[in-house]
Amino acid sequence: METLFLPFQFAFMNKAFVMVTILAVPTSLLSCYLVLKGWSLMGDAISHAVLPGIVLAYLVGAPLILGAFCAGMICALATGFLAEHSRVKQDTIMGIVFSGMFGFGIVLYTKIDTDLHLDHILFGNMLGVDQADLWQAGLIAAGVALIIVGKWRDFLLHAFDPVQARAVGLRVNWLHYGLLTLISMTIVATLSAVGIILSIGLLIAPGAIAFLLTSRFDRMLLIAVVVTVISGLTGVYLSFFLDSAPAPTMILVLTAIFIVAFLRAGRMARRASNRPGIDGLASGDG
Repeated sequence: METLFLPFQFAFMNKAFVMVTILAVPTSLLSCYLVLKGWSLMGDAISHAVLPGIVLAYLVGAPLILGAFCAGMICALATGFLAEHSRVKQDTIMGIVFSGMFGFGIVLYTKIDTDLHLDHILFGNMLGVDQADLWQAGLIAAGVALIIVGKWRDFLLHAFDPVQARAVGLRVNWLHYGLLTLISMTIVATLSAVGIILSIGLLIAPGAIAFLLTSRFDRMLLIAVVVTVISGLTGVYLSFFLDSAPAPTMILVLTAIFIVAFLRAGRMARRASNRPGIDGLASGDG
């Protein structure tokens, strides 16, 4: 029994548990909208595009989170502008923009002398988070969560039918760019813990899992948060005994839950497809 509670005896592990709980809220809420809107690649694009912003912020002595946020917004705005003024599809443009900005960031990083560890930028360092990281993530998470909870119906209508949203008087452009801003802010909050690459897992998997488990959006939001919290805590806990990095372990747990949800959804669909035939046969016999 003492071995089971061993991870909780270390301060760095307790901070990691707190961090994943904080990050679970904004990432899971946003993931539901990204999945419904088909913006999974947008989250991937923004997460990769923040790298040059981080390096440039380091060069000029600005806060790294400011550089990351500005780079993420530039990527999102550039993608929208190019999609509206060309015949190329948006997913193609996103692939070009984020790979270009990510490559630019790598080139910049190799040309400067810095104590920034590229591995920590790319994959995070959850066991190395300090009090400042927790406060930063907490404030961003609280702000993002409050905005989503307050405007979740507006964002939902915009995700399903932007034309209808405009017809009922919603400010579609504000919702569009507001959602992009929330994505950028959330990615900034995840940088210290899960890094650039793995943050996309938190922005896609929870919403995909919840989408498979329910057809009601309010329940989808709740399920996504619960699944992310459980996966995060489980991943950090298991990483202690597996001697693995917490962030990748957490993503593996999310992946395992997705597979289970996918198999369950497939089984339920097969049962539903068989039920009408049985019901029809029964009614025909009568």
